[in-house]
Amino acid sequence: MATPNGFREFERRDRTYLPVAERLQHYGEFSLPLDEEELTRQSSRCMDCGVPYCHHGCPVDNIIPDFNELVSEGDWRKAIDVLHSTNNFPEFTGRVCPAPCEEACTLNLNNSPVTIKTIEHAIIERAWANRWIEPSIPVLRTERRVAIVGSGPAGLACAQQLARAGHEVVVFEKNPKVGGLLRYGIPDFKLSKAIIDRRMSQLQAEGVEFRVNSHVGVTVPLERLVYRYDAVVLAAGSEEPRNLVVAGRDLEGVHFAMPYLTQQNRREGLESLISEPISAEGKRVVVIGGGDTGSDCVGTANRQGAASVTQLEVLPKPPDEPDKMLTWPLWPNRLRTSTSHEEGCERRWSVSTVGFTGSGEGVESLQGVEVEWESVNGRFEMKQVPGSEFSLEADLVLLAMGFVRPVHEGLIAQLGVDVDARGNVAADTDNYQTNIEKVFAAGDMRRGQSLVVWAIREGRQCARSVDEYLMGRSALPE
Repeated sequence: MATPNGFREFERRDRTYLPVAERLQHYGEFSLPLDEEELTRQSSRCMDCGVPYCHHGCPVDNIIPDFNELVSEGDWRKAIDVLHSTNNFPEFTGRVCPAPCEEACTLNLNNSPVTIKTIEHAIIERAWANRWIEPSIPVLRTERRVAIVGSGPAGLACAQQLARAGHEVVVFEKNPKVGGLLRYGIPDFKLSKAIIDRRMSQLQAEGVEFRVNSHVGVTVPLERLVYRYDAVVLAAGSEEPRNLVVAGRDLEGVHFAMPYLTQQNRREGLESLISEPISAEGKRVVVIGGGDTGSDCVGTANRQGAASVTQLEVLPKPPDEPDKMLTWPLWPNRLRTSTSHEEGCERRWSVSTVGFTGSGEGVESLQGVEVEWESVNGRFEMKQVPGSEFSLEADLVLLAMGFVRPVHEGLIAQLGVDVDARGNVAADTDNYQTNIEKVFAAGDMRRGQSLVVWAIREGRQCARSVDEYLMGRSALPE
């Protein structure tokens, strides 16, 4: 390393953000990058461990010590080559990945991990600024055709890898624009859609064809894919939301989170809106669900001018700091406060929603109760706390409790592909192949709701399996 004792000499420094009052006035990204001198110092904090536990934490197996060393030495050009060798889209993960690599960093034993995510973001942005990102066009074409259903991170990674292997790749996307969850599920203030567009231009230059407004199994006949392509990859995500079956669920003003987030993204993208617009302006908003989707709802509601925002979570409040001797280098259960939470939100844990009340004009209040979790025969069971009932005034309720499985109607039902016990498309990680000849599955559609970084990994690995299936061998990375 350029500074072998950097972890002793320099304290951890990370990106900062625009003030809350300023960033709430728009939907743009608001992080403030570190300067080059500070990035050099931060990268030199990497200990170059004999056993790099950050590899264990990173689903795409980023070669983190290597690109840290290159940045500390000022060799940014080579750093992007190392980063791209394992990750097709570091500009996505550098923005929205929760950074399990940092949780696994050896320095995290002292709560000061290397700022890996920030360094990754800086590498790819410098590469784009210096026009180092160029199409990788194969010398030979195989004349094999592959259809990919879904243009989220799994579909895009799979498409790029297969195009670089020389195959003719067509991506079918049901929405008007490419990106899947990246474009329609993640708010612009976390991921500008211009970031997606510039990468899509590279994929198109490499030969990937995108067909938008093409809902396979609905507007596009399934037979067109099965009979016209040599292989089909299912990468349409996990979009069946977890519902809340309680009294008053059908009241106006109670919505799933994803239509709400999608509408705002479409507004920012100047697309036509879905009928019955949903807005938090001037409303008392309650978000049910404490994960990333719930956090995104909080940030969006505040930007829309909500009168108040409350977020409810049925699980107990996590500890501020985990016991590192018990959890490291695994992903720990600890309290995570997002930038959206910092913008204004009351958070409550260990509460369960039992119903909604309202009039003909819509929901007016949420009825809830406090709960406690007890271990019974090795399993935790939820029990209501007697006398803890409460009521919250609410004009807009957003259900952000996760996704249970991919949508079965249409594509999966017509194709007749096997599903596992959770309702996901059944395929293993050895070859990603389903029970149907030449049909593969990757990403959330196969593994269930997960992270963008896992989707990229599965897309890459699935591409290798498809390449082996078509050609008998593959030079794509495993």
